[in-house]
Amino acid sequence: AEKRDFQVELLDLLPGDEAGIKSVTFLVKGPYAYGYLKSERGVHRLVRISPFDSGGRRHTSFASLDVLPEVNDAPEVEVNPEDLRIDTFRSHGAGGQHVNTTDSAVRITHIPTGIVATCQNERSQHSNREKAMRILKARLADFYQRRQEEDLKGLRGEKKEIAWGSQIRSYVFHPYSLVKDHRTQLEVGNVQSVMEGELDQFIEAYLRQSSRES
Repeated sequence: AEKRDFQVELLDLLPGDEAGIKSVTFLVKGPYAYGYLKSERGVHRLVRISPFDSGGRRHTSFASLDVLPEVNDAPEVEVNPEDLRIDTFRSHGAGGQHVNTTDSAVRITHIPTGIVATCQNERSQHSNREKAMRILKARLADFYQRRQEEDLKGLRGEKKEIAWGSQIRSYVFHPYSLVKDHRTQLEVGNVQSVMEGELDQFIEAYLRQSSRES
């Protein structure tokens, strides 16, 4: 994002139980941001010697990434207020401590689908509610589009699990150094540079392949 001068706005962050991040939602703004970043949607697999394992054993971790275009007040995304449950709570920072003394964070649940959107980055409950609603609409638009595509193509029930065999890309630090994209078969030996954001070659390879297949 920094390399392309995209603006990144943190919307929601849930720290891990012991370390790291359990889930995070952020907004990326810039020319063709969605067009570039949609290639990163999927399951990513990391293989490394865990710094949290005193035995120095190799661990495999998975992270699922979703990339959605922002939806404002598009007429095709209609949300019935009666279908929503809105909860407020205090914002949390790293380590779980409260960063706000008022219930400014907002969680909106779309009851019919179970889709949830949360925002706690702003100090104002009104601002958090507005951004959470935008996130919810984007997720609903994606949900309905996927369901329609599955109905048309007969692919219902083929959603991939966050596990071995479903990853789009693997990042291996041990016993060798390699990043491999399983869709394009592109391989890069410098794992650290990729982890620091050198993704252009993977994105371009995916976009070229998608263009040939369309």
